[in-house]
Amino acid sequence: MHPLLGNIGALKDAELESKINDLSKKYFMTSNPGVKAQIASALHDYRSELSNRNQAALRKMMDNRDKGLDKLINVN
Repeated sequence: MHPLLGNIGALKDAELESKINDLSKKYFMTSNPGVKAQIASALHDYRSELSNRNQAALRKMMDNRDKGLDKLINVN
């Protein structure tokens, strides 16, 4: 985790996406390898957090899906 990012978990999804877009633009604007490395580290952390949230949402959706539809077609 990048030491200057703070609490990423407190950000909303839209804020995470905005930061990812902003840092991606800045990454390609600079030619300084040290700055690129720091931006890449921050981008990795933001993307990981967003990915974890998306996976958790998918798991929750799959756990809560309506399983009663399996009995909708009765073949006798």
